[in-house]
Amino acid sequence: MPNGAQQRDMRRYAGNARKVWNLAFAQQQANHEADEKFASAMVMTYWLPAMKETFAFLKDSPSQTLQQVTTDLAFAYKNFFAGRADFPKFKKKGKSSDSFRFPQGFKLEPHNNRVFLPKLGWICYRNSRAVVGTIKNITVSCTNGQWFASIQTEQEVAQPLPTATTAVGIDVGIARFATLSDGTFIAPVNSFKQHQSKLSRYQRSMSRKVKFSKNWQKARQKVSKTHARIANMRRDFLHKTSTAISKNHAMIFVEDLKVANMSKSAKGTAAKPGRKVRQKAGLNRSILDQSWSEFRRQLEYKQAWNGGWLDAVPPQYTSQECPCCGHTAKDNRKTQAHFVCLDCGFAEHADLVGAINIRRAGLARLACGDTLLEVRASAQESTEDTRQLLAA
Repeated sequence: MPNGAQQRDMRRYAGNARKVWNLAFAQQQANHEADEKFASAMVMTYWLPAMKETFAFLKDSPSQTLQQVTTDLAFAYKNFFAGRADFPKFKKKGKSSDSFRFPQGFKLEPHNNRVFLPKLGWICYRNSRAVVGTIKNITVSCTNGQWFASIQTEQEVAQPLPTATTAVGIDVGIARFATLSDGTFIAPVNSFKQHQSKLSRYQRSMSRKVKFSKNWQKARQKVSKTHARIANMRRDFLHKTSTAISKNHAMIFVEDLKVANMSKSAKGTAAKPGRKVRQKAGLNRSILDQSWSEFRRQLEYKQAWNGGWLDAVPPQYTSQECPCCGHTAKDNRKTQAHFVCLDCGFAEHADLVGAINIRRAGLARLACGDTLLEVRASAQESTEDTRQLLAA
């Protein structure tokens, strides 16, 4: 909760950090075009004095916040080379989160709900959780006009042991966000769908304003607040759901879905235009509103925290295979929600059938290997266990 003067300084520090990022990134690209070696974070730090001589306003920021920018840029390149992220980009004002980091020189008083930051002084804050461990750094960021302090700590943690003893398969969808193999399901929150009409109204209002005028800035603030509301609702739902599932199950099996491929546009090209483009656009919007990839990511690290295990199985035929007799056919699932086996007549909700098959395939992968033939053979052997699960 900074005062007016502190907010102005924090915006200045964030802007200077963005400037250093862009300057260092441009220099890296120039070095690459000149066939020179990639400059490490330490080498980029040596560029800062020359940057400060050219742009005197950079001297207003604490030096350590600018040095952290070079570390972040080097880490961004490292993530790209490792295939974990896209290639770094230039940062534009208003298009990315404004932030800067203090690796030292700060003080924290949780009992007084205040933090001391170099050149900023004491700042009151709302304490969201207890700080455990040794504080390593504090990152200050601005999102939708609100300032946040993210505190990174270090502590020794013993290897956890899972308290739960059950294994569960999860089938994700749109009508049902998640269906578990034990028969329970979780309804979706659909945060974007809930605010879609309001967001469209605010965006139309902003499009009628003169760009960068005061009225345009006010309309843009409404759009930003709506987007923040949508993201907060989705994040809250995903965290609560993933926490409840990870605490109650030692082993979790999910589908290895390629969400980026599933949500591709159906426009096609001018020579070969696509079909049912509007319907596919609506489906893509619904898929992205669920955030399946983020849900899987949260389950994965929370299972590691709790000493559990998460595995992703191939999604092929999980919704077409009968869990009782093993008969696999496309006609077994004639509608989105109903599954009726053409061989043995078994009928159940299609999402529950998919969750059961995911659980069986995951257990087979752990017991017999990863090949599809081994998975399906082991799944046939577990038919009796599946019948007992369905009866229960």
